[in-house]
Amino acid sequence: MITPTCVDRVYLLAPALVLAATFATAFVVYSVLCVAGHAPRVVNVKHNLVFGQFFASYLVWLLRPLERLLTGRVSANAITLLSLGLCALTGLAIALGHLAGAVWLYAFAGIADVLDGRLARRSGTQTPAGALFDSVCDRWGELFVFAGYAWLLRESAWLLAVLAALGGSLMVSYTRARAEGLGIELAGGVMQRAERIVVVTGGTLIAAWFGNAMASEALAMSILGGTMLVVGVASSATALGRFVVGYRRATRSTRSLR
Repeated sequence: MITPTCVDRVYLLAPALVLAATFATAFVVYSVLCVAGHAPRVVNVKHNLVFGQFFASYLVWLLRPLERLLTGRVSANAITLLSLGLCALTGLAIALGHLAGAVWLYAFAGIADVLDGRLARRSGTQTPAGALFDSVCDRWGELFVFAGYAWLLRESAWLLAVLAALGGSLMVSYTRARAEGLGIELAGGVMQRAERIVVVTGGTLIAAWFGNAMASEALAMSILGGTMLVVGVASSATALGRFVVGYRRATRSTRSLR
């Protein structure tokens, strides 16, 4: 059951306003600098289909002071473990119905997920072992989060949407990993890890707002279920799209060897 408390209101209002104002102000500053021809120089920026080069560069620029502060002081694996721990706490908060707390826990888990790879590259400690550690922790982190949603929605039909979100998310990662094991590079899709974090966080924030009134708890549960359904459908589509692309490339490779 969703727990509507005054504490949840504090979680929602104060942190939301501060964080939103920080991101919005920084985005305006970054945009003005780019338009004025003084775009900040950022390197090793990884981006995807939905969050393009511009937004990815902005996020890296925004986190750069924290990245510099942590470089040489904290290992990338430690940040990965922090992200995993925050995901576990997110799942627990969701299972207990504390939606607002889960929003901020998962948001900071996403930030830590961006930082660990950045720190590894910046400090020159990027290794296959670290990459494996990061990928495995990411999958466990998502399992923890979706387990929380499954527990909260266990008595409704929305549980099927959570299972779809979990299965689709894992298949996105598995399809890419299996293809790369065969020497086929796969990427892209509308629902990768970054998009999943944004959609889940946004949907949970909206549900948390409505969940603060007992009369609207059913609506909050529907919002959560709908969020899981969106993630499930989009993740499954991304996984299937990657499979089709990978299968075609593998078929062409086989024909060229004959």
